[in-house]
Amino acid sequence: MSIKRIVSFLPSATELLYAFGVEDSLYGVTHECKYPSDAKLKPIVINSVINSDELSSKEIDKATCELLNDGNNIFVLNEENLKKAAPDLIISQETCEVCAAHTNQVQRALTILKTKPKIFSMDPHNLHEILNSVIELGDILDKKSKAKEIVESLEKRIQGVKKENNAKGPKVLAIEWIEPFFTAGHWIPEMIQFAGGVNLISRIGEDSRRLDFQEIFDLQPDIIILMPCGFDVKRTIEEYEKTLKNDKSWNSLNAVKNNQVFAVDANSFFSKPSIRTIEGLEIIAKIIQPSKFANLHVPEDSFLQIFHDA
Repeated sequence: MSIKRIVSFLPSATELLYAFGVEDSLYGVTHECKYPSDAKLKPIVINSVINSDELSSKEIDKATCELLNDGNNIFVLNEENLKKAAPDLIISQETCEVCAAHTNQVQRALTILKTKPKIFSMDPHNLHEILNSVIELGDILDKKSKAKEIVESLEKRIQGVKKENNAKGPKVLAIEWIEPFFTAGHWIPEMIQFAGGVNLISRIGEDSRRLDFQEIFDLQPDIIILMPCGFDVKRTIEEYEKTLKNDKSWNSLNAVKNNQVFAVDANSFFSKPSIRTIEGLEIIAKIIQPSKFANLHVPEDSFLQIFHDA
């Protein structure tokens, strides 16, 4: 079956479709599909019912929990745009119902489309599975050679970081949400290990989970990386200044006192299982081993060191 019309319910899939060069076959995306910039011009078939731009971290968490607890959808399907798209392939994700279109929306799409499309679900939990999803989608799109080229390039960059791995590096805690605190799970612990750090609390492939300050205090990480899901550096700094900057308990942490707290562009390089997570790996490498990776280029504004006001 030749794929001619594609709808993406997943920003990382949208990025990959552009990498494959099949963007002309892309007829529908989500409200979060903003990279590359041309993706913002595509018809939107999925919207969030939560306006995260106008809410604080605490308010976003509260609204999300209430929707999930009540059995309501976080995302809403634009049925008119979906019908116009008339896809023969829909790409979705199962990794996180908060970050991607819930299964309900895929099922709803199948009920309203006259011609039933193929469904490809990307469900990676580590870097290997992210790369494997490139191969799998390449097979579906008859882009096997391009997929192989992309994966080989990414694997080379991964190995370039891993070869500089310390036997025993600094203790690193990645925080995926600030209020309340959540650990960063899935592929993030692996990225920290590859970059030469000792990952704290979370485990490779496991879901993110809530944690309290006492856990952080007891472990006393050497480095803290703030990567609130879906936030860029600017938004992360704004949240930090509202909630943590003047918090006495937070300021008692050694990592804070030693100016070893960093904000990263989670939305671009960490929150999604996209091929840009390899850039995220390189960003973490520069944070953990700045001297070894001084000459490694990473995107501008991709991370920022936060200095403690003594």
